Amino acid sequence: MSHVKVYVDKLNAVCERYSEYVSRNPAVTAQLENTVRTLSYLIAVYSASNLLVLFNDSILRKRLRRAPPTPVSQQRLLTWLSVLEHVEVFLEMGANKLWGESVRWLVIALVQIFKAIFRILLLLWYKSGIQTSPPIIPLDRTKDLEDDKQQDGGCFVGQRSGRVIRPLGSAPSQQAWLWGVPSQTLSRLKEEKLHSMPTPLGLQETIAEFVYIGRPLLHLLCLGLCGKQSWKPWIISGVLEVSSFAVLRDTKFQNRWERVEMRRRAFLLLYYLLRSPFYDTYSEEKLVFLLRLLADHIPGVGLVARPLMSYLPVWQKIYFYNWG
Repeated sequence: MSHVKVYVDKLNAVCERYSEYVSRNPAVTAQLENTVRTLSYLIAVYSASNLLVLFNDSILRKRLRRAPPTPVSQQRLLTWLSVLEHVEVFLEMGANKLWGESVRWLVIALVQIFKAIFRILLLLWYKSGIQTSPPIIPLDRTKDLEDDKQQDGGCFVGQRSGRVIRPLGSAPSQQAWLWGVPSQTLSRLKEEKLHSMPTPLGLQETIAEFVYIGRPLLHLLCLGLCGKQSWKPWIISGVLEVSSFAVLRDTKFQNRWERVEMRRRAFLLLYYLLRSPFYDTYSEEKLVFLLRLLADHIPGVGLVARPLMSYLPVWQKIYFYNWG
């Protein structure tokens, strides 16, 4: 209990110092909040910057000789699909800034149509199973490169003699000398993860995934026919997504990445609480009240909560943040 009391006293002291600093430097605090708010608008640029990660991963995979066991045409589809997902927010905001609202919705429709075509081809032609977001799983730089170094043994090759010299650190562990099991097991698990094939989908599961892929197009069509303030696009989209999830949830997926994707889809169902018109009617007032309450009564939270309250209306206006 004494240790807990010490930590509580330290926390109270930090809060008191922060409160005193804010009271004495309101201008500096406002400037800091404006900086955080400005950074929040750069999310679109950050999303587009993921193209660099995608490009660098492709280079590293070639170096590690870890190209996925898929046809070249399928890999190109996955690459183009990844590119679209990385730049969709940037394209939407850029189109709205340069050409206005009508071109913005045209860009949104074109992006969703191309994404749906690519995903349907992957589902029906290449039998790729459920599809992840992003479509190409990023490379684990630290682990994969370290494994590559262990496999190569960090060898040094003499320029004149051509002799291969292995450092002491590359020697196998004592367990490997005695049993030889751990290294073989790790190697097999890594190969299974790398070359794991998608779980085959039956007719019912394929239809459910097809519904999940087509949901954005039906939502856009309903928006065009019924208007942005109508409840019909929200309800139809929600019913389709929940129905697809309910069918696929009972599937026994064999791969870890498929189970992770299903957990991601379950979490994204909560987005319907933040999507209009439900957000405008029910969620907005309660969420803003909660953020304001936290900002006013908990020191330090205001630095995040106040810019977030200012950013929420902007976030609501960007289609690919809400419905992408």
